Amino acid sequence: MLNLNDPSLLRQQAYLNGVWCDADSGATVAVTNPATGEVLGSVPHMGAAETRRAIAAANDAWRGWRAKTAKERSAVLRKWNDLMLANADDLALIMTAEQGKPLA
Repeated sequence: MLNLNDPSLLRQQAYLNGVWCDADSGATVAVTNPATGEVLGSVPHMGAAETRRAIAAANDAWRGWRAKTAKERSAVLRKWNDLMLANADDLALIMTAEQGKPLA
């Protein structure tokens, strides 16, 4: 298993309309390291209903994003960048394990 500084980064739920959730059916799909076959975790196996809710949420989010000024958008993107940089080591571990690549 991955030894992360912040284990909450390996969330095993879907983020849908601002809420972490499981599939309506409760079904999951294993996420494995393709190089080793090691099971890293699981993700919800979302169906048509969840997909429709995700599309509706994306449309709503797009309207809100479109209404923001360039300065407001810039602040959001800067915060996202700062969070990615602050968690770069953990994100590198997650991405390389998920893709089956060595971490250099």
